[in-house]
Amino acid sequence: MPADRWAGIPAFDDLPTLPDSEERHAWDVWGRSDQLGAVNFIGPDQSRSATSSVRSGLVVPLSAPLTEPHPGLFPARSRYQHVITKTSHGRDDRLDGFFPQFSSQWDGLRHVRYRQHGFWGGRQDADVDEKGALGIEHWARRGIITRGVLIDAVRYFTDRGPGLPPDQRRALGPADLDEILAAEGTTVRAGDVVLVRTGWLEWYLTLDDAARASLRGSVGRAPDPLACPGLDAGRPTAAWLWDHQVAGVASDNPALEALPVDRAVGFLHYRLIPLLGMPVGEFWALADLSLACQQAGRYDFMLFSAPLHVPGGVGSPANAYAVL
Repeated sequence: MPADRWAGIPAFDDLPTLPDSEERHAWDVWGRSDQLGAVNFIGPDQSRSATSSVRSGLVVPLSAPLTEPHPGLFPARSRYQHVITKTSHGRDDRLDGFFPQFSSQWDGLRHVRYRQHGFWGGRQDADVDEKGALGIEHWARRGIITRGVLIDAVRYFTDRGPGLPPDQRRALGPADLDEILAAEGTTVRAGDVVLVRTGWLEWYLTLDDAARASLRGSVGRAPDPLACPGLDAGRPTAAWLWDHQVAGVASDNPALEALPVDRAVGFLHYRLIPLLGMPVGEFWALADLSLACQQAGRYDFMLFSAPLHVPGGVGSPANAYAVL
């Protein structure tokens, strides 16, 4: 295990499997009462050492406007209504119908369970719904303040000829990630947040209303009309992220993983969130970061993300910035 890894953390292949399953879980690494999951990889040393990635002081926002992508891909999540109240001494406002996972966001540990085995730590519905386990407030109190690494897949493949079409399925596996990192001259350290740029959000924002509307409700529909590049959903990808002791992983596409989902391979969400306790980010705005990293000639930075302190929250806007 490289020197910058936490000692005593089992390798992915040494994690136990679930009963009657080949899937591995990390429920006993920090104890089954743990509320943070892989965010535990961000200790004081990781937050402090991340400051060495700040050289110019350039601040780059990583969140799209809370109104985008509109109308959105998931019918259950719609854009909020912004209501402004006018008074003689000023203004007040509220957001009606606000969905925290509409725009650039984190999926929290309540978001998905793994079949009958449960949520992170083996929690069941009563633990989450009645006892209040795994709310986003635990990440909010801790904050996600660490080193970030951009894996700029669309720039890498575009520079080398084949490109990375945003409307075609292309699953990026561990070999692709290692290849891109090597080309960038970057390594992943324990506690890092890994950002994977596919170019999907930039493409979506160029579409007209009719094209956007045609994609609404397309994720998970059979046959699924939405195709996009993203991470390969297989166990080797989960192993790569775990063995690098990544604290979180996010992308600019709708689901982090490549779409449509290959049922034979499985769903990366189920491997990362309930089994490894790993935050999953979607719809992150990475175009400006890509340009900043290219101009700086490096792909690491200090990353700040402040999940909303919503007790019992399932997800949160990313509220994220990179500082180069």
